[in-house]
Amino acid sequence: MKEKLSGKIKDRVISLEKTILSALKLMDEIDKKLLLVFDNRIFINIISIGDIQRAIINNFPLDTPIKNILRKKTRLSYDTEDFKTIRQRMLKYRTECMPVLNKKNELVDVYFWEDVFSVKEKRIKRNLNLPVIIMAGGKGTRLKPLTNVIPKPLIPLDKKTIIENIMDKFADTGCNTFYISVNYKADMIRYYFETLNNSEYKISYFKENKPLGTAGSLFLLKGIINSTFFISNCDIIIDEDYGEIYDYHKNNKNELTIVAALKHYKIPYGTIESKEDGLLTELNEKPELTFKINSGMYILEPHLLNEIPDNTFFHITELIETINNRNGKIGVFPVSEKSWIDIGNREAYNLYLDRISK
Repeated sequence: MKEKLSGKIKDRVISLEKTILSALKLMDEIDKKLLLVFDNRIFINIISIGDIQRAIINNFPLDTPIKNILRKKTRLSYDTEDFKTIRQRMLKYRTECMPVLNKKNELVDVYFWEDVFSVKEKRIKRNLNLPVIIMAGGKGTRLKPLTNVIPKPLIPLDKKTIIENIMDKFADTGCNTFYISVNYKADMIRYYFETLNNSEYKISYFKENKPLGTAGSLFLLKGIINSTFFISNCDIIIDEDYGEIYDYHKNNKNELTIVAALKHYKIPYGTIESKEDGLLTELNEKPELTFKINSGMYILEPHLLNEIPDNTFFHITELIETINNRNGKIGVFPVSEKSWIDIGNREAYNLYLDRISK
């Protein structure tokens, strides 16, 4: 591999024998969602976060080698083609990464979207045009004393507020219609958006007159929302292609899809398993456990609003249990650990501020 090419892709290279979990961790470490797979110095294929998500959805264990989940077909270019042709191909297919091979099928160059197109030209351009509900009625007790002064949705985050960062992520995929559930300091939230004068957002408010849990206030939207819709807590940001989540939801005919973040925990001790009479069956030295965590973002079908009791304290987990008990279809869409940004408490908020300041 040429030295220039090696320097260009060195952070994105992963071995064919590495596991799904290793690939996920590398993506989080370099903040990229696509890697180049090599067998020693021979280029094999590319692997994206989408490939990994499909594997997890299909119950591949996280210790599965990535060679077992590589895509069958990958769009490629060749060094006999001029740059204009390659650029047009990338634009046509919105390709994040275009490997360039020679006649021996050796990798001689790689073009990444950010290297070829301007920052203003978004690679992913979907127009989902779905309504979004943001649950913003809580008191934000975990963020006190900040929330003694301002409501959680309006706490500053980078150059905007928390809720604007959430809304901007949805607006990137053409979701500009927002229904905001308000209660605590509701007038302050309304006033902020009135003075903001952002024509990109189409905002409606619905107010619970008493605390109604994480889903109780949704009864107020019966007959108002009549299409598939997103729900998001107001203290989380999901750094993901929302079009992929929507496609998974629709292709699997789910009634409700939970976006789940993978969370890794390393046990600092050797763990022991035993059987009858205390006989050792297994010894694991400092194992790592991975769980799927409810991120606080969902996609729902509109008929589910009719299953929300009127003016009753009701959590979204109760709705999920209701669907499950009648054998309804609930999907789980995985995202990597660092694609889930939880800013609902002071420690997490401060950590995120440190992260974006670097």
